[in-house]
Amino acid sequence: MKDPGSSAACASRRSFLRGIPVITAAAALAPAPALAADGKHHWAMLVDARKCIGCQACTVSCIQENAVPEGSFRTIVSTYSVKLTDADQPAGTYQLPRLCNHCDQPPCIPVCPVGATFKREDGIVVVDGDRCVGCAYCVQACPYDARFINHATNKADKCTFCAHRVDAGLLPACVETCVGGARIFGDLNDPDGELRRRLTAAKDELKVLKPELGTEPRVFYVGLDPRFQGKVEGQGTLWQPRKAHG
Repeated sequence: MKDPGSSAACASRRSFLRGIPVITAAAALAPAPALAADGKHHWAMLVDARKCIGCQACTVSCIQENAVPEGSFRTIVSTYSVKLTDADQPAGTYQLPRLCNHCDQPPCIPVCPVGATFKREDGIVVVDGDRCVGCAYCVQACPYDARFINHATNKADKCTFCAHRVDAGLLPACVETCVGGARIFGDLNDPDGELRRRLTAAKDELKVLKPELGTEPRVFYVGLDPRFQGKVEGQGTLWQPRKAHG
């Protein structure tokens, strides 16, 4: 039988272009997120954790598209070892795609002393490299560990939803290359768009990371294990690209 998710992923693209620690944490309850905002567009992403296979195609394409320096990531799929209740041995692994959540109430903005971090009218949170002084206040303020200091530029860096591609009418690189169709990108202000239709269909299952913080993330998850929604007691393994040898 043909996977309906595959056709949905294709439809999304067409509609738009018009050492592993054990995790035992519990999670907070998810809110019912608002799905629209002021402005012509309000870009957001839905991650279907059930379809992520941890292939890191998103990570590699992001590195190539945005010239991310070695050892840093704008997006990553962290792999965790999960155990059953009262079991002595891990039962398997869990994949958690991570990136900037492009919050509607981003804590990284008010801490910036020079106003380098700001939110565009279309909801994308970006960094003005000409203003950034590399103080890392925003890196510390981000509760999702989604920011870093780029050691090549000494500026704050993060996922921008590939804003340069979005402005050109293209999908973010991570969405374009996701082999499982686990990432859906679109406009919250478009009631007929693929993203809104998918969010509506999954409204009873939608989750965001750390909802108790009130940051109102605009990266939504479906199929997210509740243990990974809140504070996770443990560290996921960060995939590292291998150096080419020749």
